[in-house]
Amino acid sequence: MIDLTTVLFGPYASQFLGDYGADVIKVETAQGDSPRRTGEARSPGMAAGFIPVNRNKRSVVLNLKHPEGRAALARLVAGADVLMHNIRPQKLAAIGLDPSAVRAANPRLIYASLNGFSEAGPYAGRPAYDDIVQGLCGLADLMRRQTGEPRFLPTVAADKTCALMAVHAIMAALIARARDGTGSQVEVSMFEAMTGFTLIEHLGGQAFTPPSGPAGYARVLAPSRRPWRTRDGHLCLMPYTDAHWARFFGEVGRPELATDPRFADMRARTENIEVLYALAAGFVAERTTAQWTETLTRLDIPHGPVNTLEGLFSDPHLLATGFFRELPAGDGRSAMRLAGNGIRIDGRTAAMRPPPRLGEHTRALLRETGMTDDAIDALMAAGAAAEAPPLAVPTGEDR
Repeated sequence: MIDLTTVLFGPYASQFLGDYGADVIKVETAQGDSPRRTGEARSPGMAAGFIPVNRNKRSVVLNLKHPEGRAALARLVAGADVLMHNIRPQKLAAIGLDPSAVRAANPRLIYASLNGFSEAGPYAGRPAYDDIVQGLCGLADLMRRQTGEPRFLPTVAADKTCALMAVHAIMAALIARARDGTGSQVEVSMFEAMTGFTLIEHLGGQAFTPPSGPAGYARVLAPSRRPWRTRDGHLCLMPYTDAHWARFFGEVGRPELATDPRFADMRARTENIEVLYALAAGFVAERTTAQWTETLTRLDIPHGPVNTLEGLFSDPHLLATGFFRELPAGDGRSAMRLAGNGIRIDGRTAAMRPPPRLGEHTRALLRETGMTDDAIDALMAAGAAAEAPPLAVPTGEDR
């Protein structure tokens, strides 16, 4: 798989495919993908912004503005199953990646374009980042409805969600190729994908023509939907079914509330969600977090702690499942910590190789296309390719 994507949307998608066993070849410029320089770093090109989305890949440095660099890329693409990029359509031909030409040279290729906007609409070719898409797709408006002002979610939700959509779209195309023998052109457009994602539970009365009411799901939008304050902290708990609420109200000594017309079924609770949450909040505040944890476990009502980001690294469940792994870092001296993907197949989690140093595999990959070392040296001397310097051997003091 040839991966020309940058930042997060594409690299997160290709990392999943690498976890599943794809040989992901990350094509980079001499400066490298920008997250290599984003956040904390212990060695050049291995910053905290790069590490989480670039494991299980090999890195090759090619200058696609140089004709010999484009020719080297063409050699790699000729033997590839998938080519994935997030380059705006108007720039593809200039670097030799016009889809019709590339697919003509390799008819079995899955050519995947990860775009901000579909090429079929008037926004085609516009630049797009997570913030822009969160605003366009309605996520910022959801925050306005809940908090009173438009806000972005404090996570790059659009990039990460669309990356997962790209994974299953590419895998679907590979399954189709296995059936009919020919490749296809896949387009994953962030705006459209995230609009569908946002509207799943928020379509509301707009699900009908003519509309029967406004968009938006009241329970999720309720300002009171947040971790519950206990006597000594906070707790996440979610009585959801009729049975959950009946057990909850019975526990707090108000069993009659389970048959109150305002709370007797899902629809009534949704229509009266603020009143319901205000009542429940009062009951929750009377006991400690530990008391509620014991009680909710006994009542089989969904609940959980409010983990801090730092607390995740000592969560007993994550530790028991081996979710975090330590692998050698790019400096050859220290280690990096990687998070898993939450997927097991036949009880096994994905194997993990550390993210590659910039240009770490340039020579090996070009050799695989049939190039000799002399030809590779000439390519590098011309500025069309580059490779990572060898790792320094740690001295006794460094170890």
